[in-house]
This record gives sequence, structure tokens and C-alpha cells, in this order.
Amino acid sequence: MAKHLIPPGGGEIETVNLREALEERYLAYALSTIMHRALPDVRDGLKPVHRRLLHAMRELKLDPGSGYKKSARVVGDVIGKYHPHGDQSVYDALVRLAQDFAVRYPLVAGQGNFGNIDGDNAAAMRYTEARMTEVARLLLEGIDEDAVDFRPTYDDSETEPVVLPGAFPNLLANGASGIAVGMATSIPPHNASELCDAALHLIKKPKTRIETLIEFVPGPDLPTGGIIVEDKASILEAYRTGRGSFRVRARWSTEDQGRGAYVIVVTEIPYQVQKARLIAKIAELMEAKRLPLIADIRDESAEDIRVVIEPKARSVDAALLMESLFKLTDLETRVPLNMNVLSMGVVPKVMGLGDVLNEWLAHRREVLLRRSQHRLGRIKHRLEVLEGYLVAYLNLDKVIKIIRNEDEPKPVLIKTFKLSDTQAEAILNMRLRSLRKLEEVEIKGEHKTLTNERKELESLVKSEGKQWAIIADQIKEVRKTFGPKTPLGKRRTGFGDAPEHSDEDIQVAMVVREPITVIVSRMGWLRAMKGHDVDMSGLAFKTNDGLKAAIKVETTDKIIVASTGGRFYTLAADKLPGGRGHGEPIRLMVDMDGAEDVISVTVHDPARKLLVVSGEGRGFVVPEAEILANTRKGKLVMSVSPPEEMRICTSAGGDTVAVIGENRKLLIFPLSEVPEMNRGKGVRLQKYKDGGIADAQVFKKSEGLTWQTSSGRSFTRDMKELTDWIGTRAQAGRLPPPGFPRHGKFAK
Repeated sequence: MAKHLIPPGGGEIETVNLREALEERYLAYALSTIMHRALPDVRDGLKPVHRRLLHAMRELKLDPGSGYKKSARVVGDVIGKYHPHGDQSVYDALVRLAQDFAVRYPLVAGQGNFGNIDGDNAAAMRYTEARMTEVARLLLEGIDEDAVDFRPTYDDSETEPVVLPGAFPNLLANGASGIAVGMATSIPPHNASELCDAALHLIKKPKTRIETLIEFVPGPDLPTGGIIVEDKASILEAYRTGRGSFRVRARWSTEDQGRGAYVIVVTEIPYQVQKARLIAKIAELMEAKRLPLIADIRDESAEDIRVVIEPKARSVDAALLMESLFKLTDLETRVPLNMNVLSMGVVPKVMGLGDVLNEWLAHRREVLLRRSQHRLGRIKHRLEVLEGYLVAYLNLDKVIKIIRNEDEPKPVLIKTFKLSDTQAEAILNMRLRSLRKLEEVEIKGEHKTLTNERKELESLVKSEGKQWAIIADQIKEVRKTFGPKTPLGKRRTGFGDAPEHSDEDIQVAMVVREPITVIVSRMGWLRAMKGHDVDMSGLAFKTNDGLKAAIKVETTDKIIVASTGGRFYTLAADKLPGGRGHGEPIRLMVDMDGAEDVISVTVHDPARKLLVVSGEGRGFVVPEAEILANTRKGKLVMSVSPPEEMRICTSAGGDTVAVIGENRKLLIFPLSEVPEMNRGKGVRLQKYKDGGIADAQVFKKSEGLTWQTSSGRSFTRDMKELTDWIGTRAQAGRLPPPGFPRHGKFAK
């Protein structure tokens, strides 16, 4: 078919492999995105759009001390000369550089509406004005002195800097974020004075270990403050590898309202969290009753953040309330660290803290050498001109005569006084007022000064030690400008430890406390009815099923289910199915084996102890605090091998144990003879020739042993009446006293 196709412009048809063409074009796109859009340069910490913005503002003479100009003017120059992309994307980049809640050290000073921490957008570029800040001036310092290379712009009509001189540690100080093809970068802002301290230490000891560097740079310093609660080991590893994250929490305090009442005031929120959206999220959670400890939240912010949270009651623990908020909202976030940058502006690379600072220092040294060489060239040219002037002063009359009489005085001057072309041109361009005697003295003085400066610069270029000394002095000046005692340089983000609150405490804090009645059927179906006054006569059950137990609890309680497999399962009372219908089978709520049956369903009491007994009469006491399960699989407490099973789970609240076997023999012995264990098979409680255990009960000696008949009547026998049945653990026992129920259990 290709033979019959005719190209629109005529000529031959070229066959191209589609796969190769796609690979080639996608690779070109990927490289363009990585190199020219998404990743910052490690040397000046800027992406191309930010670098072009600052260069355009410098060309417009928008220095820190000058007047403002419309942002539209800046954006127009950027997209017209340097950055052929959409104006809105360029303006968004300009706006971010001016937001003190987005960048730690703004590079642009804005006048007008540049957005706010609530997430409101900036005004249109025709309404706002901008100029550079002192930080931006430092980044551009020396750019006119051949400090960096320039390259042609996209249309070859202008030139632009490949990188800025970067006298400020901008990459780490202001951070960066971006997504490229197959890679991304995310660097949080840091404190400039701390970075300067680390850089000064690296100048003295270039091979300093990361453990030492984080003593100078302990962690990010975010524009919006907050508290970092990450442990030191994680921070160390993040800075060593260049990858990690930092757990950041809002800063809060309590304010006394009198009579025991208080409110919580949040004054700083995590980095890049929009305040309005955060408050809206908290309000939604309150509406959904997931934050029952909070009565109200209101925003009282002006220029500073002030979010007031009012607890529902004076007795509410403020720390626990905040823990529930940290768990559910962006009052706690993780700030990622991925120092994927362009090493020397060419190679994408994930770098550690030391590598980033060392490359910045290497760039500063290169800038110093280039500026020194540029200055040496200027001095050499000036000295050449001054030496020509001195020749003219020594031979003033002869020079004037040549100029007056010769049609082409320049070659004659060169030949007569052995001058260079530059010197002859300078003499011919001299003004008459420069011929005064005083001028000769000034030229000789300038010549001497420049000669001394040349010697110093030549010495500097040859001595690496002097170079690092000057770089250190420059860094010290930056540190002085942005030191910890200055308003801009003072550290905003603090460090702290998260309070120790168990997940259970936090979970309880997030549940509305309401009374409910848990209905358990004989076939193991479970449901929760609201309130404690439930009419049991109106309950419906499945065929051949009926009521086994009705337990009065609250939604904040934990429900413990004991199974014949020796496992204990934990259910949250607030998560139980509602009272409509028959509820749900317990074995569907947990991962209970099909061969297991439910022994008991009780309310968890961490202070209580339980007596667990297997069918063969082995048992032990287990603290109830040890049986809570964190998963659906439950927690294995009693080890039983099929067909053996756990048969009894009863409260161990007493000092005496009564056990009765299927052979109707009763034995009573002290509870102290039964060991307390967290897990195991237990010890023999009663000896059987045939069968196993029927029931067991723990009671207090002082109160006596109580049992119920099938008709519901209760009988109590004191220890004197039970003397014949008192023995030691593992005995066989004897037939129970008259009146003991025929069903062979202590309760019907």
C-alpha cells in the first residue's frame, strides 16, 4: 500500500519502525522533563522556570531596594524570552516564591494578594507586583563577573544562565518538589544558619560523617513551624540515604477558661496543609460523631494561626483528645524527603545531606575562581591602559605633536613609544581635563592599588587554602544575615516526642459512649440493642435458637469471645451489628475455625483474672489483660489438641476453686494451687477414671459455695458444711452434697 501513497510535499516515503520511533521520542520527552522542568540543580537549588524568573527580574532591575513592577511584566518577559510555556504556570511559580508559608526564605517580595495558607488563590498577575528579595540577590551575586556559563535561549535571540552563582544554600534552605518521568523529588525546607554551620564544618573536614552533620542540621525547618516527632535514628538514615520522611505535628497549647474549663489552641500546623480544608475535615468528623470529645471548633486566625478547639467536658484529657485528632486529621502528617537532584546540573541522582552540601561548596569554589579570573582580566586590561597613560604623561608634548601633525596618529604612537593597540586607543580617547598634574598622581595611585590586588588574586588562584578561607568568610556573612537571632532566620520547627497513649485509649476517645445491650443466642449469633432497658420478650431468634445471654455494656467496651479451641477473640462493642434482625454469627466476625464453638461472651475487664479449664480437667489462671487479640485470628491462650477442647472459662474472683466432673464427684481446693500463666496447657485440677470435667467455679471462702437448681432456686453452703469435699488439687473428690442439681453444673 505504501507504494501508492504520495507525501503531501512530494518526495520519497521513509519507512520508520514504530517501536523505535516511540522509544526515541519518549526518551527525548523524559530527558526534557527531567533536565528542564522537574528536578532542581543541586548547585543553586532551582528549576529552570525559577532560574529564568530571577534572571528576568534582574534584567528588569527589580533589585531588593528598587520599586515593584507588575507581575504580568515579569511573566511576559519570562515566556517571551526564556520559557516557552503557559503564562499561568510561570505565574504560579512566581507566586510560590513569594509565599512565606510555602518557601522558608522567599525569593520574591510580593505586593498585593499572593494567596494564603487557607488555600485561596493569588490575584491575577495584572493586579500583583513583585521584586526580588535579599536571598534572590545572593543567588545572583557575581553573575556579571563570568561566574557561570550562559547558553542561548530557545529561539537564539537571548542568552540565559545555565546555573546561578548561588551564594545562598537554596536547595536545602527552600526545598523543592517535582515529578518527572520515572522519578520525583521532594525536599523540605531547612534552616539556613544550620546549613551554613554544616558547610563551614565540611570546609574544615570534607569527609565528616553524617552522624556529625546532623548535629548541625537536626532536621527540616518548615515555614509553618510545627513539631517533628520522628526519632533520631530515622532522621539519620534519611539524611544518609537521601530518602525518608519526617513525622510532623501541629503545635498546640491549652488556655484556662476558669472553673476548670479549658480550650485547646493550635498555633502552628504541618507544612503544606491548607488550614480551611483542615478545619472542614475536622467539622465533617464531628458531624459523623467520630470525634466525640470535641464540642466545637472555630478559626480565630488573623495574620497568625489560631484554631480553637473546645472539648465536650472539663474532664476530657487534652493530650488524648489531640491524639485522636492526630490519628484522623492532617494535624499530623509525614513530610517526605527524596533528594533526587541534578548533580552538577547533568546527572539525576539521589544524594545524601553531605553530598548535597559538598556539591554546593564545590560550586561556590568554581564561582570564586571564575570571578577571580574575570577580575584578573579586568585588572590586567586596566593596568595596560594606565601604563599607556603614564607614557603619555612622561612624553606629553611629543604625544600632542604627533596627534596634531599626523593624519593617522595611532600607528605612529604605537611605533614611537612601543605601545599596544589598547594603550594607543586609550591615549587617543583621553579628555583634555585628564592632562592635569593631579590626574597623573591619581593614575599612579590606582596603578599601585591594582598591582597589589592582582598579586593577591594570583595568590588566591594558586592556593586552595585561601580559596576555602574566602568561601568560609562569604558563608559566615550569609549566616550573619540569616542567623538564629534574626526574625527570618530563627528556627520555626521544634522537636519533641509523641505522648505515650495506647491505641486502645485513642480508639476509646473516638467512640461515642452510649449504653447498649449485647444479645447472644445459643447458636452463637450476636447483635447490639440500644440502651440497657431491653424487652427480652420481644426478641426474635432463628428456628431452634434462643437467648443465651444479655450483657449490659457501653460502646467503648471490648467484648471477649472464648472458643473451645483455646482461643480468645476481641470485638469492639461499637462495631457490633444492630438490633434489627437476628444479628450476625460470631464466627463470621472473627476467623474462628469451623470445628470450634463459643464457650462464653463477656465484657473485657483488664483488672480481672479468668480460670480456663480443658475437658480433661487441666486448667490455669490467666490475667484478662493478656488475652486481648489485635487481629481477627484471635489469641491462643490454652493449648489443646483435638479432640480435646477448652470447656470452661469463668471469672477467677475469689480464693477457692470448686470443680465437679461428669462422674458427679465434687472437689474443693485453694485457688493458690492453680498456677497463673499467659499461655499453656495448665495443671490437673481433678482426677477422673472415666469422662471429664462438667463445671468449675471460683468463690470466696467467706461467702461459701452457691449453686442453682434447674427451677432457678439458689443454695449456699459454707465451708463448715463443705468440709468433706475440701482437699488438694488433682484429687478425685466425692459425690456432691444433697440438693446439688442433677444437671451437674453450678448454674442452670
